[in-house]
Amino acid sequence: MKMRMNKIIGGFFCICLLLFQLPLQTAAANAANGPSPPPEESSLFATAAVLMDADSGRVLYGKNEDAVMAMASTTKIMTCIVVLENASLDETLTVSAYAASMPKVKLYIQKGEQYTIRDLLHSLMLESHNDTAVALAEHIGRQHLPPELQDKAVTEYTAEESKQAVSAFAALMNDKAAELGCKNTWFITPNGLDATETISLSDGSTIQKEHCTTARELAGILSYCIKESPKRQEFLDITRTQNYSFSANGRSFSCVNHNAFLTMMDGALTGKTGFTNKAGYCYVGALTRDDRTFIVVLLACGWPNNKGYKWTDTRKLMQYGIDNYFYRSFSGTDVAFDESILSPLPVQNGQTVVLNATAYTDVEIVRDMPPGGQTSDTEKENGSSGNGDSQWLEGLLLRPDEKIYVRYSVKEKLTAPVERGTVVGSIDYIVDDVVYKRESVVAKESVEAIDLKWCAKQVWKRFLCIR
Repeated sequence: MKMRMNKIIGGFFCICLLLFQLPLQTAAANAANGPSPPPEESSLFATAAVLMDADSGRVLYGKNEDAVMAMASTTKIMTCIVVLENASLDETLTVSAYAASMPKVKLYIQKGEQYTIRDLLHSLMLESHNDTAVALAEHIGRQHLPPELQDKAVTEYTAEESKQAVSAFAALMNDKAAELGCKNTWFITPNGLDATETISLSDGSTIQKEHCTTARELAGILSYCIKESPKRQEFLDITRTQNYSFSANGRSFSCVNHNAFLTMMDGALTGKTGFTNKAGYCYVGALTRDDRTFIVVLLACGWPNNKGYKWTDTRKLMQYGIDNYFYRSFSGTDVAFDESILSPLPVQNGQTVVLNATAYTDVEIVRDMPPGGQTSDTEKENGSSGNGDSQWLEGLLLRPDEKIYVRYSVKEKLTAPVERGTVVGSIDYIVDDVVYKRESVVAKESVEAIDLKWCAKQVWKRFLCIR
């Protein structure tokens, strides 16, 4: 009986030991296998998708990321930031008949009513109202119309005059997109309703353009809104509001945020949904965790009745970023350039203390961050959207298996005259053939060219030496 009991107890402890070791073995196996693979394209519902590092503009995962597609009400993130950068939140606007005529989804504003920019931006971003988008666009756009239309009351505008104001606002949206490096984005409407327009060219020909963007460029636009815009805090304050109520024109309104992602994952920061029959369900959202900010864009992510597909794809891509990408500094001990290999450069035709000697100049690294953004190994754009005035980066989000390649290039010799600070080479920090940081190698001392005065001085010194 005692022996049987010992066997039972022994077996129990063996089972406990196995159960305890199993998680450890699984964790060890995962560590040995390295980072988890990116989602299979077929596992995503979206036709086009991007996971972007908001700080660098680097695409961490892409599926048809450069396909030109409709984007529905995700358009409104650009509408919002352009309004914020061109108007005060406490400004008041008057509603035109054209704005009031917009289709659902709408706030049902009416001709002649007055609202603050603050109230309508909450209506725009929380409830995605189409009429408020046009009212906001018309208010900003009319400031760019001929003086007679600027002075005319908006309540007296014809539909054509209102459309001119909205077109002027769309031009501001397109100017901002171009400023951010977007080459395949074109805005026609401020609310994201599908639209096509005919553009007349200088040679008299015409082209058809559609309201469109790409997943990559839309991610770059949101990155600007939350990272670079002078109105980024106001943008975040509005888009993160869960509920907003206001009263105007004897009526009361209540807006509820339809961005369900805000409560789905820790660190969810902002986002915007969208849908049209052409675009399907769309979404752009951002998440920040451990000083890392990820942006997900999904275009054509299902049609009715697949409203929840966008949340599944968003979770999957965000989790992939969280699990696999971590910050690495370019100045880390395992990456930084070894300055000990720098050596003085010979300078042809340079003045020296001793006749017939070779002139040299020491070199040094300039560590300040010059503007210029990111350029590829062949000086071509890397395709990511971002501010053209952005700085070189000090580090990057990388998978553990990704490598940083440091390329050192310097001239073999110089020709006098050489001024101190002259750039003689560069040190590039490269990931996947893209230069993310460049340091300049410069001459540390000036070297004057040999001239008659120097020659005369050398002859005189030699003559005195002989005497």
